[in-house]
This record gives sequence, C-alpha cells and structure tokens, in this order.
Amino acid sequence: MQIAVVGSGGWGTALSMLLHENRHEVTLISWSEEESRNLAETLENPFLPGVKLPEDMGYTADPAAVAECTLVVVVPPSFAIRSTAERIAPYLRPDAILVSATKGIEPDTGKRMSEIVSEVTGKKVVVLSGPSHAEEVSRRVPTGVVAACEDRLLAEIVQEVFMNDHFRVYTSSDPLGVELGAAMKNVIALCAGVCDGLGYGDNTKALLMTRGLTEVARLGMKLGSRTDTFAGLTGIGDLIVTCTSMHSRNRRAGILIGNGMSPDAAMKEVGAVVEGYYATKAVKLLADRIGVDMPITQAAYKVLYEGAPVGSALASLMTRKKGREIEDAGWTPRP
Repeated sequence: MQIAVVGSGGWGTALSMLLHENRHEVTLISWSEEESRNLAETLENPFLPGVKLPEDMGYTADPAAVAECTLVVVVPPSFAIRSTAERIAPYLRPDAILVSATKGIEPDTGKRMSEIVSEVTGKKVVVLSGPSHAEEVSRRVPTGVVAACEDRLLAEIVQEVFMNDHFRVYTSSDPLGVELGAAMKNVIALCAGVCDGLGYGDNTKALLMTRGLTEVARLGMKLGSRTDTFAGLTGIGDLIVTCTSMHSRNRRAGILIGNGMSPDAAMKEVGAVVEGYYATKAVKLLADRIGVDMPITQAAYKVLYEGAPVGSALASLMTRKKGREIEDAGWTPRP
C-alpha cells in the first residue's frame, strides 16, 4: 500500500519506520524543505538519536505527495493540525483513508484532532492512539495501541496496516473517549512532573493519576463517550506511561516547573512541543463551556497561564471540601 505520513517529528518518523517495516511504500512529509533534506541526507531524526532511517523511504516537503496514497497518517503537533489538514486536503484521493495520530484538543473550538481533520477534508478519520513513546517504537519495543473509528471496517483496515509482532493494534468504536484520554493524559503528566520536581513521592503521584483519570472520565461521560474506554490502553495505559517515563516531554517540563523554573522557560528548556501546555488551556476552556468540574486541570491552568505558585496550587487541591470517591456509591444520605 502507498502511504504518506504527514509530520516528521519523532512520532511521525517512528510510524513511518513501522509502516516501512510492514512492507508498505512510505513517504514521510515534513513541514519544510530543510527538515526533509536533513532527514534524507543524514538518515537520522534529532528526536530519535541513534536510530537509522530507511534509505529507500521517501522524504519530501511537498504536500502533493499524498495524491497517490491510499492511506494518509496526519501527525503534526496539535497546534498545527488544522493548517496541516488544509495543506494536504486539495491533493487527497477520493478513496484515501485518513488516520489521525496527534494527541490534543483545539483551544478555541474544543474540537478533537480527528474532528478537525474530518471537518477540513470531508472524510471519516481513524484515530490511532495509546501508550507509545516514539523512542521505543522506533527501536521495536513491544507496544500496544488502539485504532478507533465509528466505522468498524476502517478501524480494522488501519489495524491490519499497522500491526506486526512488536506493535499490537486493538480496535474501538469510541474515538471520542480515545482522544480525550490521549489529550488529558498530557495535562496530568505535566502535573506529575511538577510533583516530582517538588520532591513529593509515590503516594502523591498515585493520588494525582487516579483523580486525574476521574476528571478525564467525568469530561468524557458528559460529552458522550464510553466509560470503559478510560480503563483501557488510551486511558489508564497512556496515563501510566506518560506520568512515569522520562521520555515524556510533559513530565520533564513539569519537573522543571516544580524545581522553580517558569512555565515559559521550562517549555524552551525541553526544546520540543510540550502538548500538555496547550491541552491544559483547551481542556479548561472546554470544561468551563460544558460545566464539568475538573479541579486538577483548573490548578494546572492557574500555574501555567496565571502565574500561580505550584505549592499553593497543590494546597488548594488538598484542602478542597470533603467528598466521596465514587459519587454514586449508593449510601443512604444522612439526615
């Protein structure tokens, strides 16, 4: 199958290598000519040091390269998803299958990545997501992800195209839940990094991850997703890997903030896109719009965008009014 991967960051490059290994004819499309030329000449992506890229894979910056491809994977940073979709839309084949592998939510609209790609191109989109650090996938470390689409056939086609003996793909009919989990875990991972930077321990991280997942599920249920999605790879699975690994740019940025660095300086120090920074604003605005209580997200927003000290933000979470862990616990109210 002829496949284009649009976005040559670490994740896009790792997926290109995977698809090439699966014997597909792959073209990796960069945003700029310089970036594409560097990849073709050095056969190395700076985000994946020590990993050699295939010589016989296509490298270009020309969006028209999607014209002959029956499957197109869209994987730029979240802030560039709309412009990237607009760039390739005029060249897409009528029968092209689109895959969105970017994690995030658009701040101004609250739309998920697949919604934006579908809106711009007029096509159904399959979401590919899960606990999958590019650094590990590029080195063939066993990994499991989810292909989600309301159209079962499209999800199964993507499953077949990507799956091999070290990259296992499950299917789901809940792209909404899959994408919410993917976007929100970046927010929680950034907060987990802050706790690490402050010197807190495993208890704190377990508390943060568990209550963070509760927030994700609360938002998802309000929007109509299935609750069991958040117990799977794209919920708790992605949350675990992003909150605990130093591969995670979100966690690394959080550690720097916990150490006293300003959010802006931390983003620059990491040196690559920290999706949790953008997702925090987007999710906060979405939660406000639809009336969902998300205290961890609110606290993160205050630190990242309003200059609140991290210590006071955590204190505000720990001193919130008392409540039940499970709201529908079934207890008889006290008189």
